[in-house]
Amino acid sequence: MIEGNASLIKNVRKRLAARYLAALRTHLGQNGRGNNGDHAQDLGRAAVAAGLAPLDLAVMHEKAVATLASSHDFANGRNGFFKRKGNFFTQALIPLEAAHRATRETNRELQQRNQTLRRLTLALSRGNRRLQREIVRRQAGEVALKKGHKQYRALFLESQVMQKKLRQLTRQIITAQEEERKMISRELHDDVVQTLVGINVELSALSKGASVGLSAMKAKIARTQRLVENSVNEVHRFARELRPAVLDDLGLIPALDAYTKNLSEREKIKIQMTAFGGVEALGSAKRTVLFRVAQEALTNVSRHAQASQVKMSITEISGAIRMEICDNGKSFHVGKALTARNPHRLGLVGMRERVEMVGGTLTIESARGQGTIVRAEIPFNREKNRK
Repeated sequence: MIEGNASLIKNVRKRLAARYLAALRTHLGQNGRGNNGDHAQDLGRAAVAAGLAPLDLAVMHEKAVATLASSHDFANGRNGFFKRKGNFFTQALIPLEAAHRATRETNRELQQRNQTLRRLTLALSRGNRRLQREIVRRQAGEVALKKGHKQYRALFLESQVMQKKLRQLTRQIITAQEEERKMISRELHDDVVQTLVGINVELSALSKGASVGLSAMKAKIARTQRLVENSVNEVHRFARELRPAVLDDLGLIPALDAYTKNLSEREKIKIQMTAFGGVEALGSAKRTVLFRVAQEALTNVSRHAQASQVKMSITEISGAIRMEICDNGKSFHVGKALTARNPHRLGLVGMRERVEMVGGTLTIESARGQGTIVRAEIPFNREKNRK
């Protein structure tokens, strides 16, 4: 195929050279007459069509002149052959020069367009990179938005659960307050009021004791004093249960010691207590929490566990104070008790809330035949916990 094209081009150039020779011979023979410039330009256009360069046409012209040199004296300047052959060649070059000029313009425009295209390609590449970064950013934003939506939904559901629990806890607190008020009212009426009524009766009898002997009067006075003493003891007991003054005056360990001794004597339960003295370095709020947890746990033991022995310990562990109260009484289902739906178990929920309020944790373990362990751990730092 390539050899066929080369042969075709060679034949085209050969025919064009023959035409050029004939046209130049005619042009020289007309002695400047006729419109041979058009013939020369036609040859130039044919050369352009054949893909010839100006140098190729110059070679063709020189060969034609060499052929005609035998019949035309180009050296003689008077006959005009030299000038006419030059004019003919110049006319033939015009189409080639025009074609090459157009080619140069086209090449220049093409180079300019290539430069513009490179700039546009570079700008497009930068735009694509920015677009890719934006896509990545938006995708990350969508992922974060979906994650945030899930977290918001989880928090919303948790908030609904917490609101429900709060409503339940509020109702139970109100119920517990009413129960506590009834109990205090009943205790005051059954103990303190009855004692005061007895004192009043005795005092009335003493006011009429003019006819009574001295020994009988002394006996009445002694009974009245005992009634007064019992009333004072009952009032003190209520005061201690509401807020023991010794907790504020002497500290946590003396308050627990007094409370456990009183409870042990009243309920006939053996209570053994060991305590880490450094617990007094806790702030007032944290010491109060530990006292209330111990008070509630021991109250539950006396009311529900039917235990005969309780061991209470306060120790220092890594970064915290741990208080454990262990009994050998009946067990119970801890999970159900901590659901905060049973008003009679509100004390357990209250213990947990108190401990968590100061950043601590409360765990309760209860197993059949092993009794119950209430364990409270509160953060402890000797420097930071002083308040």
